[in-house]
This record gives sequence, C-alpha cells and structure tokens, in this order.
Amino acid sequence: MEIKKRIEYFKKLFSDTTDLASREIKTKDGDTVGILWIENVIDQLLLTQGVIKPLQNFSKSGNDDVVKQATEKFVAFSKVNEPKDEQTMIENILNGFVAILFENTEKVLVVECASWKVRVPAEPPTSAVTEGPREGFVEDFITNLALIRKRLKTPNLKVDKMKIGRETNSQVRLIYLKNVADPQIVSKIKKKLNRIDIDGIVDSHYLAEFLTTSKHSIFKQIGSTEKPDVAVAKILEGRVAILVDGSPIVLTVPYILLEDLQSSNDYYTTPARATILRYLRLTAAIIGIMLPGLYVALLTFHIKAIPIKLLITIANSIQGIPLPPLLEILFIIFLFEVLYEASLRMPRYMGLALSVVGALILGDTAVKAGLVSSPAVLIVAITGVMSYTLPEQSTQISMLRLIFTVIGGVLGVFGIIVGTFFLIGYLVNMDSYGSPYLAPFAPYIKSDMKDSLKRQSIMQMKKRPKSIHTDNARRQKDDRD
Repeated sequence: MEIKKRIEYFKKLFSDTTDLASREIKTKDGDTVGILWIENVIDQLLLTQGVIKPLQNFSKSGNDDVVKQATEKFVAFSKVNEPKDEQTMIENILNGFVAILFENTEKVLVVECASWKVRVPAEPPTSAVTEGPREGFVEDFITNLALIRKRLKTPNLKVDKMKIGRETNSQVRLIYLKNVADPQIVSKIKKKLNRIDIDGIVDSHYLAEFLTTSKHSIFKQIGSTEKPDVAVAKILEGRVAILVDGSPIVLTVPYILLEDLQSSNDYYTTPARATILRYLRLTAAIIGIMLPGLYVALLTFHIKAIPIKLLITIANSIQGIPLPPLLEILFIIFLFEVLYEASLRMPRYMGLALSVVGALILGDTAVKAGLVSSPAVLIVAITGVMSYTLPEQSTQISMLRLIFTVIGGVLGVFGIIVGTFFLIGYLVNMDSYGSPYLAPFAPYIKSDMKDSLKRQSIMQMKKRPKSIHTDNARRQKDDRD
C-alpha cells in the first residue's frame, strides 16, 4: 500500500481527528517515508532534529530489513520499538510516540518524542509542613515515581504496570517492597484492579471506590497522600502505593484509622510534642462530632443538668428564638456548609471575602434578627474548625456531627451514648485487607502502641506495625543483636 494511502487509513482509525499530524519524507534513496504524530504532545525540536533529519539522510544497505536498519538510526532515543499490531501502534502515538511508515512493508517503527507539560513539584496546599520535605506529587506519574525512587534506592522496590480505562488507557503503577509487602495483599489488589471495566479513570479516587472492602460505608477505607515522604514511609511499613497518571494523589493500602491522627510533622519534631498534638487532634475530632448533639440534647431533654449560671446565659440568648434547638442547630449547620461550598468554588480572593462576610456579617445579622442564638452559632463554628484538625477525616466528621445532632435532638443523651457504642462496634468490625480498622486499640497490639496516640523515639520502633501484614517484621537492628 502506498504511503499516502496508509496515512489516510490510519487517520480514519483516529476518527479523522484534526490534531493527528502527518508528513511524507524522501530518503537519500528516493524512497517515501511517512510519519504520524499527535500535535502538542511531542517535542517539536526533537521531532525535527531526531526523526525528520535522520530519515532524510537515511539510505538502505543490502537486503536487510529496512525497519531493522532504520532502528539503528534512532539508538539515541530511550524508547524505539516495533508495535506488534495496530492497537499497540495507536496507543504508542497517543502516548507521545512518532510512528514511521516505510514502503513495501507493513511494519511500523515508533520513536518516543513525548513532551508533556508537567507541574513542578511543590509543597501540597493540603499538607503544609513547618519542617521536613516540601516536595509534593504532581499530575505526571513518571515524576511521581521518580520522587519515590529518589527516596527508595533499592532493587527491592517493585513497580507493576497496568492500564485501566477503555478510552483513557490510564497508566497505573503498583509500588511496594517485594521483601516487605505481603504477596497475598498485593495479589488481592491486582485482582480488584484487573476486574475494573470502565471507560475512563480521571483521578486516583476513581480507583479508591473499586478498592474499598465495605462499599456502602461512609468511612474512608483507602489511604491517600500528596507527599512523597509520607508515601515512602507507608511503603516501608509494608503498604502498597498506587499511582495514577494525571493525579497528584497517591493511594495506599491497607489503611487504618490511626493514620489520619498522625501527621508527617510528628516525625520532624520531638516525641513529646508529637504525642500532645495527637491527643489534641483526637479531642478536637470528638468534640467536633459530639458537641452539637449534646447541646441539643441538654436543652431539649436534660435542661436541669446544665449548671445554673450557664443555663441563665443560654436562656437569655435563646429567648424569643422561633426555632427549637434541633432545627436551630440544623439550620446553622446548613448555612455554614453552603458558605463552605460557595467559598470553595469562588475565585480564591473572592472566596476569602465570602467566608468573612458569611461568618461575621450573616452570622451576626442572624443573631441580631432573632433567627438563631449566639451559643448555637458559636457551637457550630467551633465544631467546624475542630473538624479540620483532621483534614483527611473532615468529611466523615461533618457527617457524624449531623447524625449525632439528630440523635441528640430525638433521643437525648441516652441516644448519643447508644449511638457512640454502635459506632465503635461498627468500626471494630471493619478491616482493610486484613488490617483491623481500629488497630492497635481494637484489637490491642502492644508493640504498635509505640507509634499510636503516643509517639516514642524512632530508635524504639524496631519492628514494623503488626497491624499491617508483612513478610519482614524487622525494620531496625536490635541492640541485643
């Protein structure tokens, strides 16, 4: 088939897309060579200097395979190969390769000339640190893999390649230490990913939903991070990291609830300071969940349990309020959630102004108008702030706050106590790929308590967490050895 007809044929395979570029080139022998590439995803200078010029100077010698001879012209390229079929060739072109078509042969040569626009690794906005590494993952999985490789310079680091998505063909990488990670967990994750049949994967959170073990739970079941140092620390503990091309979020499996009480800052400060901060986060999370429900329950069912001076203050504040305590709190929560959503979707500086206007002016106006009381506004505002001491769990804390507010307004303190026991029992029965969700507290694992709410010195953490199944428990040489 003539080069021109072959180019037209491949253009039709690409649905005659306008960004598929082509060109016909004459070699030294006068033969015609065709090239195909996708505009804006390749390095134009590399195309000119590395592909077009060598082809113009190309001359066959003897009766050897022309593709084999041409391959020798492109030895300077890191990736030069001969696709086995049309589908592979199409995937290569879409991934930034230039396809070279020769006369009198159906064979095709592809040369990588990709030049994707990549954001420079910077400190993630969701994971700011006062001390420690400030690098963050970006939307390019090759850069992300390099950031992990830079920290794990070992041949034991295993990287498994996968493609998911019929239309997106998203590159996915499973990263783990083969001498540490449990092969059964790795195999289970691979099976779940291989069963995914979807048209496209836009972000790593798409995969998180497929990997969850409890499909209808409101609780987070897959770890996530934007920081390479955190991802590497989890890999060293025996977890599996999952990278998705186009996403700066790296998933980690297995996941336990304790992970979000910890912060990378904890390991760049003294153990005593880290311990205090962890207890502070836990206390703030509990208050963020329970305080509105307790306020509603006390005002509705147990008003005699409130100290007299506090009761007088609250009574003066709620006098003339048309809404009962439950509806009042629900209305304020609704108002704050709307303001939060609006501030997220507004331009940055307008969003900041909207937050100030909403929190100060609208809140103050609502109190002065007699629609809501100042204690109710204060309680919702406090719990809203406290929920963000655990930013990874803020969504779950907000949902639990709403649930316990309704329970407190309907069943009182007794309902809150019963709901708390039910919540703990539910979490105790959850697990993530064999790792108990509330480990090391339920079940109690003494060795893992060294890095739980209390953080001890790294020198005392001689073994990896038992809550994460691994093939190698020892992480550090024992002094007695």
